[in-house]
Amino acid sequence: MSPVKDIAVKCFRDEAQAILDLIPQLDEHFDAAVDLMLRCTGKVIITGVGKSGHIGAKMAATLSSTGTPAFFINPLDVFHGDLGVMTPDDVVIAISNSGQTDELLRFIPYLLEHHIPLIGISGNPDSLLAKYSTCHLVVKVSHEACPLNLAPTSSTTATLAMGDALACALIEMRHFQAKDFAQFHPGGTLGKRLLTTAHDVMRSNDLPVIPPGMKLGEAIIHVSKGKLGLCVAQVDGKVVGLITDGDVRRAMESLQDKFFNVPVEQVMTRTPKCVSPDTKIAKIQDIMHNNKIHTVLVVDEDRHLLGVVDHFSCMF
Repeated sequence: MSPVKDIAVKCFRDEAQAILDLIPQLDEHFDAAVDLMLRCTGKVIITGVGKSGHIGAKMAATLSSTGTPAFFINPLDVFHGDLGVMTPDDVVIAISNSGQTDELLRFIPYLLEHHIPLIGISGNPDSLLAKYSTCHLVVKVSHEACPLNLAPTSSTTATLAMGDALACALIEMRHFQAKDFAQFHPGGTLGKRLLTTAHDVMRSNDLPVIPPGMKLGEAIIHVSKGKLGLCVAQVDGKVVGLITDGDVRRAMESLQDKFFNVPVEQVMTRTPKCVSPDTKIAKIQDIMHNNKIHTVLVVDEDRHLLGVVDHFSCMF
């Protein structure tokens, strides 16, 4: 391994160890912090200076996307009119490695006066931030991963992990589900899978519909023209079966010379997988996977055919 890669490996190990060292630092203050955030009826307001501020912004983004309304505010802005955003219904998280950052300490009297809960996160349990916090989370590292032991590296990584731990705890306590996550990520793949319905992606025009009594010799032409690899058998406008190109191939092999004169109803699937138009794509994908099929029919409550959803329609 090259010397440069050795440096990278050492950095990874140092930062990984910094995270592991957080485990013995967890105490009742972590439980109290989660409880404060869980009972918060307002917003979680996160603040920090410099690198701590960057970590705070990411922490706010993670919380907001997992069911805890949160946003980041620069402490410098607090003293230029933004103190008004903080109310007794809110919880403030202040991040400072030293716990002595002047910009943070300056608005603590305002929080105390207005009875706004404060969660402090720092590497110094004896700091002023720790002293005046409602609860204080210790994120203390033995050294930075930086070769000079100067640039915030291990400390910011550990703080980021502490923020993720808070978010994960709140996810569990709120019984937050994947479908809830999708509500906050409608543009992502997960959001599309959990929010998009059969109605949104189904093919509803020029559907290949045939009567069950049609001979296979004629049905094979409709299967080909339909460009879906199937035909839907209907009686009085209701779905009674499904025949696919796979069914046709197997029938040709087994029936041979008799194939062309055998009616569709003798080889069709009489209980095709059907879904309602509001069925989510995630559910349809599960149906396809569990039944090893590539297509489902979309029907109404009276089994009238509304559309067809195939495997390619569900690919996001």
